[in-house]
Amino acid sequence: MSPIQPAAFSILLAAALAPLAFGSPEIPGAKQETPIALVGGTIHPVSGAPIEQGTLVFDDGRITAVGRSVPLPPGAKRIDVPGRHVYPGLINAHSSLGLVEIGEVRATRDYSETGNVNPNVKAEVAVNPDSELIPVTRAGGVLLSLTAPSGGLISGTSALVQLDGWTWEEMTLKAPVGMHVQWPGMSPAADWKEDEPKEEEEPQEKKEDAVALLRKTFADARSYQKARAAGETGAGRHPLDTRWEAMLPVLEGKLPLVVAADEIQQIQAAVAFAEREKVKLILYGGYDAPHCAALLRKHQVPVIVGAVHRLPLRRDDAYDSAYTLPERLRAAGIKFAIASRSTSNARNLPYEAATAAAYGLPPEEALKAITLYPARIFGVDDRVGSLEVGKDATLIVTDGDPLQTPTQVEAAFIRGRTVDLDNRHKRLWRKYQEKYRRLEVRGL
Repeated sequence: MSPIQPAAFSILLAAALAPLAFGSPEIPGAKQETPIALVGGTIHPVSGAPIEQGTLVFDDGRITAVGRSVPLPPGAKRIDVPGRHVYPGLINAHSSLGLVEIGEVRATRDYSETGNVNPNVKAEVAVNPDSELIPVTRAGGVLLSLTAPSGGLISGTSALVQLDGWTWEEMTLKAPVGMHVQWPGMSPAADWKEDEPKEEEEPQEKKEDAVALLRKTFADARSYQKARAAGETGAGRHPLDTRWEAMLPVLEGKLPLVVAADEIQQIQAAVAFAEREKVKLILYGGYDAPHCAALLRKHQVPVIVGAVHRLPLRRDDAYDSAYTLPERLRAAGIKFAIASRSTSNARNLPYEAATAAAYGLPPEEALKAITLYPARIFGVDDRVGSLEVGKDATLIVTDGDPLQTPTQVEAAFIRGRTVDLDNRHKRLWRKYQEKYRRLEVRGL
């Protein structure tokens, strides 16, 4: 039997998946009603060695079998994927996906609220399931994203969302995931742009005021916690305040603080604050984190690398400082994950990991940095991040390594539901292909 050519395989795979989907562009997938078996491809569990010519079976949204000699359950829909690769869905560890459509249009931005202290803000309730950015992102293999607010000092709580569904309730995998804090700058502005207007720099007094406000907020939240615990039931009980109620899981150590901090002074101050308040801490950004390696290891603080594709922070930094950051964190023994800073370009997440691999990070670690490692940091590794029995059938089928730019995602499933991979980019590509085809026919 002759091998199936890539183009022909894509057609065959689409035909095999057609009965499982609605058939209309970008309509959320229907609930899985029959077992599905992906047979003959290379399975990449991520948590273990790849399985060549393997079989992966999932039913009712959960993986039921992974291996080489796996018997198919009765009535299973068999999809042959020879020469293809099966990976867990990629996870973008931080973004505003679903909260913004066009960054320059204020009416489409919903990632911040007025005021500096908004712990009661919930990112998931503002997610727009109809965002055009969601299909574009998942076409790149990114099936989950941590969607987080970013306004003020205490921005609110984030949610890990699945990039397919009719409503935000259906899309939310876990919420809340963390309480987000925008740590104020602790040093003068980066100096590599000498022509940057000085008036844009935040005065030192305002930075100190922001830290003081953060301390006062936690003190007020603890006072509220004590008052609620001591108050009687009924009319004598301390009145409910949604802002301080949202802080209670943080104070109890159940919900981590996710602090945006790049500079060494910010990181040291954030770790000291978390230690004093006895709260869990996750760093987002982490540009200078390798310089605080001993401190971060001591307090077991993981780092979400804010972006690999970014400029150096300071004039005298090496040009590849951001590219080598994940490998320096790994070498220092610090838990980390990689995120794509740009919401509109979150589809490029695998290429951010690929750049880290090109600058020293082992390729298997780069893949884990956008699958298993963020799942562990967010406490959902029992459901996503790797392909293991009992976990969600949230996975992609590709024609190669997802860290390679020529690789195409040919099929995707979220909790067993078939995901439509069409999107605005592909529609425009088809549209203008047809335009030039017509011009060519007319000899123009």
